[in-house]
Amino acid sequence: MSKQLLSQIPAINKILLLDEVKSLIQEYSEVAVKSAIKNYIDEIKQEILNEELHEVPSLEKIVEEVTQIVKSEDKNSLRRVINATGTILHTNLGRSLLSQKIKENIESVAFNYSNLEFDIDNKKRGSRYVHLIDIIKKLTGAEDVLVVNNNAAAVLLTLNTLVKDKEIVVSRGELVEIGGAFRIPEIIKLSGGTPVEVGTTNKTHLKDYENAITDNTGALLKVHTSNYKIVGFTKEVSNEEISYLARENELVSINDLGSGQFVDFSKYGLPYEPTVKEVLDSGIDIVTFSGDKLLGGPQAGIIVGKKEYIEQMKKNQLTRALRVDKMTLAALEATLKLYLDEKEALEHIPTLHMISLSKDRLFAKAEVLKTRLSDLDFKITIAEDKAEVGGGSYPASYLDSVVVKLEHPRLSATDIERRLLEVEIPIITRIKDNELILDMRTLRTREFDLVKQALIEVAK
Repeated sequence: MSKQLLSQIPAINKILLLDEVKSLIQEYSEVAVKSAIKNYIDEIKQEILNEELHEVPSLEKIVEEVTQIVKSEDKNSLRRVINATGTILHTNLGRSLLSQKIKENIESVAFNYSNLEFDIDNKKRGSRYVHLIDIIKKLTGAEDVLVVNNNAAAVLLTLNTLVKDKEIVVSRGELVEIGGAFRIPEIIKLSGGTPVEVGTTNKTHLKDYENAITDNTGALLKVHTSNYKIVGFTKEVSNEEISYLARENELVSINDLGSGQFVDFSKYGLPYEPTVKEVLDSGIDIVTFSGDKLLGGPQAGIIVGKKEYIEQMKKNQLTRALRVDKMTLAALEATLKLYLDEKEALEHIPTLHMISLSKDRLFAKAEVLKTRLSDLDFKITIAEDKAEVGGGSYPASYLDSVVVKLEHPRLSATDIERRLLEVEIPIITRIKDNELILDMRTLRTREFDLVKQALIEVAK
């Protein structure tokens, strides 16, 4: 029986001669269509051999399945989604959104030649890092600047350059693990240094650092606990104390801020955290932080501080391996320029805009969405809720938010959530009390029509 069925499977060359398949080849490519046909035919053969299929699909059915395979495989793996979760810096969804105002700057550099490493004034080779020095100096007061591809790389380069083969003193309560199981002690070891833990998980005193200093100590390292919070009976040593102790002992003071910021977000309902400028003003020699978290730019690791130390980093062979490309530099420079006017930054950098949205504006957005969806077969309610910054920033701290809740007479919230992931532009939501939640902190007004179209599709 299996042999008989296998013999009825049409040859790939015969399928390729069909008009519908020829049209498919013109729209996509012969390679893609041939591959899809082969894969589907192999699938048919396997099902016949496993006695799961008792009839060979018609040519019409084969063409239909091959068309679906080709269209599915033609989609880019990395593609757009809509974030309705209320988590602003959603690590799984790409963290910061770039400002629309910097699009022209990125396009200009990406689609044309640029002066990436060319000094126009002196008509000679230049450095790619000069494009960010002036703007970051203005914003932070730093003596010098270096940018690499992420903050873990910034910490690695800093330690490898300044304190290789030396001991690095760090509080036990700050031995963080960041995403992907990358740990501060391991990064220190990889840099060539030796971590020296001081204090306890919840309390570290200045004397703990003092007692740990030996002839082989190279630096005092402070690490921001960006993705967790220790509360209760706690004590940590200030930046001012760390920097003073380091100077007194001719050591380097380093602060890994993780998600550094240029704006004080306490006025928008978040706990106070020092800005990059404030940390440098405390006397810390080197500060490292991310470009794609609270800063609202592209992925990058930014190193600011004393010129003598950063000059050494620029000569380190690791710098070449960790360097950023022209598009990152273009996006970062244009983003940072928005910070010259804080009002401009809050309005046009999406991360800052979402954090600073007032409850009144969130309610207004929710009313617009409710009206937009009112003709659909959903029960729609507006309620107050909590959103979060996310992305290793402000752990255990939440922002007041406003959400639109959806219930359907036939479909459960789980069904709707699953189906929204299957539409052309997937919509990422959350569920609470069997209601689908669309959070106004992260769902943008320009996405409302896409949400409506998706809901129409999933409720068919």
